[in-house]
Amino acid sequence: MARPPEFDRNEAIARSIKVFARHGFEAASTNDLIKGMGIGRQSLYGAFGDKRGLFLEALRRYSEDSLQQMKDALAEGPVTESIEAALLVGLGSSRDIESGCLGVGSIIEFSREDEDITALNDKAGAAVIASFAERVREGIAAGVLDPDLDVDEAGRMLLALRSGLKVAARGGATMAELRTTALLAMRGLTLAARDR
Repeated sequence: MARPPEFDRNEAIARSIKVFARHGFEAASTNDLIKGMGIGRQSLYGAFGDKRGLFLEALRRYSEDSLQQMKDALAEGPVTESIEAALLVGLGSSRDIESGCLGVGSIIEFSREDEDITALNDKAGAAVIASFAERVREGIAAGVLDPDLDVDEAGRMLLALRSGLKVAARGGATMAELRTTALLAMRGLTLAARDR
């Protein structure tokens, strides 16, 4: 009978996210992971199978947490302010590269070469698009967003913008610069509505 792991699994996964965000999947060594997670080599293999198994769990957790942050931001305040907040929440920064986006990083590293990683990223992307689209739909109904918007197209644009903002944050963009970019996008969504 296998012994239960002698560590907090949730904490270990949270710490692994930072290691993978810093190094990427391929460059993160087993030594990097066990040091960053504060667990032994056998514990890592016993609990997660291998580095890939750990990465899949880390990516799943990161995607769920990131989506929840975004949904929480979307639920607060007026439509345009909530969409702006959702674009800007949890972007990470160049000063703390362990805060980088594991989802964007995995897309850059793997493209669509790994079926399991692709499935996780596709699911996360669809959820982000749906969340943005629903808020855009509410904004159209309230008369504050352009009524001619296709809500799904708007959701895809906002996902692409959020991904780009994460890359820009990692590249050293300031929060003021990121906010200006988000506001420019919001102006595009509202301009036609204001002109009517």
